[in-house]
Amino acid sequence: MNMLIHIVDDEPDIIQLVSIHLKKAGFAVHGFPEGGSFLRSLATERPALVILDLMLPDMDGFEICKVLKTDERYADIPVIMLTARGDEADKVEGLEIGADDYMTKPFSPRELVARVHSVLRRAGNLGGALNVGHGIVIEPDRFEVTVDGVCVNLTTVEFKILYLLASNRGRVLTRERILDHLWGNEKAVLDRTVDVHIKNIRAKLKEAGTIIKNVRGVGYKLQP
Repeated sequence: MNMLIHIVDDEPDIIQLVSIHLKKAGFAVHGFPEGGSFLRSLATERPALVILDLMLPDMDGFEICKVLKTDERYADIPVIMLTARGDEADKVEGLEIGADDYMTKPFSPRELVARVHSVLRRAGNLGGALNVGHGIVIEPDRFEVTVDGVCVNLTTVEFKILYLLASNRGRVLTRERILDHLWGNEKAVLDRTVDVHIKNIRAKLKEAGTIIKNVRGVGYKLQP
């Protein structure tokens, strides 16, 4: 069965263009002209990835992304924002709330398909389970983090950052290294994006979040 991609965009021409190229690449596609019908569809149809416009007739794309990333049922679904809003502030906001990639219109359909492949590879490119101390257990196969047996709801990006730090316990990772792990050289994002994700991870881990240490002027490390 082909992997299913959901496209949420109020421009029929965009849905058609993206659909044609994704289908040629071997994906199944379902398009939605507004956010409400897309969110309702999740009850019966789970996509492998979502391509999301920001300017929709009924909802703001940022709000839709927040709904996905704060719901434990859908937080692990990767999101690529595809929008005419190219301001750096919009890009940073999108990445900070958990989007896995951000592309601006006009765009190259071939590049978008390449980004889809890249995001899906990164989403599945994790190793085995890790017990990192402070009661924290990371289960990449289930995309799950628990603290003392209680599940912690992390976004896709937050999970990847925590897993990267846990896989390099005791080693200091620069912000650039973390950004490269998340997005490679596909885009330029501000270093403070990493700081926001780290802050969110610590808050969700509560007292166990003290395991993540800030090395001033360098980056972060997970100290067992």
